[in-house]
Amino acid sequence: MSDSPTGTAFRIANNVGEGRVVAAPVWSVDPRTGKAREQVAVEADAAEVDAAVRAAYATRGALADRGARARLLRAAAELLDAARDRVVEAADAETALGPVRLTGELARTTAQLRYFAGIVEDGAFLDVRISRPDPATTPPTPDLRRMKVPLGVVAVYAASNFPLAFSVPGGDTASALAAGCPVVVKAHPDHPATSELCAALLRKAAAESGLPEDVVRLVHGFDAGTELVRHPLVAAAGFTGSVRGGRALFDAAAARPVPIPFHGELGSLNPVVITEAAAAERAEELGAGLAASMTLGQGQFCTKPGFVLAPAGEAGDRFLSALTDAVSETEPGVMLDHRMRDAFLDGVRERAALPGVTVTVTPGAGGEHTVSGGVLVTDAGPLAEGGHAALLEECFGPVTVVARYASREEAGTVLGLLPGNLTATLHTADEDPEAPGLLADLTPLAGRILVNGWPTGVAVADAQHHGGPYPATTSLSTSVGGTAIERWLRPVTYQSTPQHLLPPELRDATEAGEG
Repeated sequence: MSDSPTGTAFRIANNVGEGRVVAAPVWSVDPRTGKAREQVAVEADAAEVDAAVRAAYATRGALADRGARARLLRAAAELLDAARDRVVEAADAETALGPVRLTGELARTTAQLRYFAGIVEDGAFLDVRISRPDPATTPPTPDLRRMKVPLGVVAVYAASNFPLAFSVPGGDTASALAAGCPVVVKAHPDHPATSELCAALLRKAAAESGLPEDVVRLVHGFDAGTELVRHPLVAAAGFTGSVRGGRALFDAAAARPVPIPFHGELGSLNPVVITEAAAAERAEELGAGLAASMTLGQGQFCTKPGFVLAPAGEAGDRFLSALTDAVSETEPGVMLDHRMRDAFLDGVRERAALPGVTVTVTPGAGGEHTVSGGVLVTDAGPLAEGGHAALLEECFGPVTVVARYASREEAGTVLGLLPGNLTATLHTADEDPEAPGLLADLTPLAGRILVNGWPTGVAVADAQHHGGPYPATTSLSTSVGGTAIERWLRPVTYQSTPQHLLPPELRDATEAGEG
């Protein structure tokens, strides 16, 4: 077997000499050409994963210092900003996402690190609650003091489509460190060089903040990912990726002798409903807006609107015409890797071949390494009757399905068949009588409900929720926003505990030195 890479990092298992196994190299690959750029690392075996987890586990005591955690997060942001040109160049070479997009993603990533530093300093995430002794209650209430404490080592599985914001320095890592949890990141094979660079900067930030570098460790390889979720010292995991991969890891986390929380983001269709009144009012605007959203980043956003219910009739025709024109004018682009490109091409071929499906813009191969966006159209009736299930499944890439509904009832029936999603969107008009009912239909389907907007783009804010019913996520938590920190904490109550034995946050003000 040759050791020359042909597309993505892959495994070599050659017996050499005295029966030893050569570690599989990890290659950085240019998705624009499919050719290797450089060997970055080797895949970690079980012993190396064990060493990484144990090294991270040993830093838990140092991370108990909230001040040091805040300094770490801010130092990481400063170092990433200072290395912006190198980080963006590395990420673009491995993802083809482009310097403009990646510069914005880096800014979001460093802002997120600083945001969590502020959360650490504020301390509200500890959710401190104190019940004073009261012998008059039934039963009598003792002195009870409750707060949240870190779970322990967190395994983070980096995403393919966000090499910064959802990868090594991303939200899972930032929120876990903010909670006081060391992190072991399993790098994504699509951007190993970017992962190595970012991990080195985070480890340098730890050292500059007076913390052990091993508060952040990095491992590569498919087998390393399964070893990581099964390691007895790993206390929780965060994942962004496919339904198939995420479900396998979720099942492994649940099957452990001691199961652990697995916060996985797996897949999302992100349905959109356009009312007849909205289409009549602004069909052309809606068509252009949908085209921009569903082709953004070559349709590789987890919040891409992949399924649209639009009204049949003249207003719906105008919307569809505008959407067709706008998508036709988009340029072909490169997907994150050739495996995803092949899956996209297979997915659109399968869907386009279904009876009753019309292709108004043909999605597919824009060239040897690129893809072009497209639009598939069908009537909602067969979907409402339970047919064409593939149209109600995510197809990762620049394609959307438009289902034309004949009545409000037909649209509601189709919505009732949809799986869980990250987002659901309603486009309506003022005083639209259909809006309340449709909004009620959409609310059970997703964690974020939009009205008269587009779902691509997720603000980092206290009230944000990036999650949803399965298969969008495997838990009820968010991976974006301030409450993402809650995934890595558990509550503990101290009963009748002397002041000097309590954590400082639970002591009376005078005992804690605050008064």
